[in-house]
Amino acid sequence: MVQVTELGYMGLGVKDLDAWREFVSKTVGLEINEDSERDRCLLRLDYWHHRIALHQDPSDDLLYLGMRVAGPEEFVQMQKQLTDAGIKFRVGSNEEAEERHVLEILKLNDPDGTPFEIFHGPEVQFDRPFHPGRAMHGRFKTGAGGMGHCMIRERDTDAATKFFRALGMRGGVEYKVRMGTRVVPIMFMHCNERQHTFAYGLGVPHRRINHLMLEVDNLDDVGLTHDIVRRNKIPVTITPGKHSNDHMLSFYFRNPSGWMWEYGWAGRSSFEQSEYYAGDIYGHGPEAGGFAADTK
Repeated sequence: MVQVTELGYMGLGVKDLDAWREFVSKTVGLEINEDSERDRCLLRLDYWHHRIALHQDPSDDLLYLGMRVAGPEEFVQMQKQLTDAGIKFRVGSNEEAEERHVLEILKLNDPDGTPFEIFHGPEVQFDRPFHPGRAMHGRFKTGAGGMGHCMIRERDTDAATKFFRALGMRGGVEYKVRMGTRVVPIMFMHCNERQHTFAYGLGVPHRRINHLMLEVDNLDDVGLTHDIVRRNKIPVTITPGKHSNDHMLSFYFRNPSGWMWEYGWAGRSSFEQSEYYAGDIYGHGPEAGGFAADTK
């Protein structure tokens, strides 16, 4: 079975592009690519041409997710795999591939309607070392684990799980979270050495995305970022703590669109056998709304 290998890139619709430029460079530490245009801002966090595209858009939400396959053979095989699974898609044009700085691209939607793109051949710029938007002790951890992970909206979790498994991903319930009188199972899907790439099942928010996690390779950058966030009075939504599933030491804070950014360090690798947890190892207390990032 052909498998997607990583979350390669994503597109975000943002109302206030200037506020986002300031946020991603001075708070998060991303590099703004010089190829950015008036209506979009392209962000680097490693040698790739870009990993995140900010589009001037009123939605303040996730616009698309890009999942990589290894090469042209896998790209062709994935089309057969999607057809066999009854998933509709179209092959993107050369212009659409060039816009994403990849060689070839497929366009499709997940069961909740979120646009997905499957691609191979990203533009990698080893001639342009990554230059963070502000001082950092280390760098962002990408490599075989892809750019990071995100929690997204999936109103039909069974249909979503079937969709992700058709992409060659694996996973299932890893948390059973008590919310009032209910116990809510949260799903996590894996495709590489990163402990998970997608999570879903936490209620039915109006946004497509709950949070995006980027990992750094130096603990001091988590502390530095926490200081910057507090100093600039950016709301911290989940206080520093350590997850039980990926063992990530992280905290969460609001971005200019109102949903959450997770900044983490030292996540453990994906493992083959399933487990579930009722809570985190320590910390991660709710603050400024907690995981309720779906309030308009």
